[in-house]
Amino acid sequence: MSMVALADALLSAWRRLHRREGRYRRAAAAVLVGAIGAVGPVAVAVGPAAAAGPPAVIAVTKGGALVILDSANGSIAKTLVPSGVIGDEISVSADRTTVYFAAAHGCTTEVESVPVTGGSPTLLGKGSLPAVSPDGAKLAMAREPSLTTGCIPHTGDLTSQYKLVVRTLSGGGQVIYPMLAPGQSSGLPYPISHLSWSPDGTHLAVSISSAEDNEGWNLVILDTATARYYLSGAGDVSVPVTGQPSTSDSYLREGVFMPDGNLFVSRACCAGVPVRNTSRLMWEVNPAGALVHQVAIGFANLDHTSLDASASGKWLLYLGGDVLYVSHDGHTPKQLATGLIAAAWQ
Repeated sequence: MSMVALADALLSAWRRLHRREGRYRRAAAAVLVGAIGAVGPVAVAVGPAAAAGPPAVIAVTKGGALVILDSANGSIAKTLVPSGVIGDEISVSADRTTVYFAAAHGCTTEVESVPVTGGSPTLLGKGSLPAVSPDGAKLAMAREPSLTTGCIPHTGDLTSQYKLVVRTLSGGGQVIYPMLAPGQSSGLPYPISHLSWSPDGTHLAVSISSAEDNEGWNLVILDTATARYYLSGAGDVSVPVTGQPSTSDSYLREGVFMPDGNLFVSRACCAGVPVRNTSRLMWEVNPAGALVHQVAIGFANLDHTSLDASASGKWLLYLGGDVLYVSHDGHTPKQLATGLIAAAWQ
């Protein structure tokens, strides 16, 4: 083939490729315009920004310090509160300027806030496990008695002291959801272990701990407008356990909402006694409990808690024991830091 013929062939191939790419770009643009029309402006990462690293991580150390971790290497970049902070939950405002946490004060726990830039904490009220709503207007928290020695309340109905509280931050008004209606309790408390807001701020994912004998684990989706109690009743829907291993023996240890409305959950087996820890699976599921994607196979002998999804949904984190793991786009998680009792994306 002559050099002229070769040049003509290359030019023709380039033109065909250019036309195909043009069609692909027009099709992609049409999809994007449709999405914008449906849900409003959409930010699209292009070029280097698409490969940006994870956000910083706010964490609580085993020593009770509230810190900011460098997400590149897991080192402590800044200490916000030196001691007294408890797990398993901390929460960061949508504008990424304020951290909500719980601190122990004798037999009570108090929810407090502190700017990510540092400063003196602000006391907000009695409670634990704070979760700030996506619009920053409300703060959900658990209000439960301490069962440590010397702190157990002297009352005939301990379950009446287990409550979910949603507080309006601007005015201080609050809505209280008791565990159950009076007279319906079996006498066993079902403690809240984690709280997470839905993307639209209308529902809460309420993780429920074991009541007794490693039984009673649950993940309840609570409609804040219609529910009256946090464990069951109108406005409360339990997320079913699906898949393998055995659904009858497995349970959802913890679950949090993702930006698309799905849930990132810690699925465990097995409930009941004697305690048999045979499976820990980190799954993304839909609100009906159906598997969307398996993020990781966890360590069967370790509790997997303090789950969180980044604002983009691209990054997930959780603790396996006291070790922080981070996953990008649902890929195999990587260890980032150790010695922690709570973590959340900044």
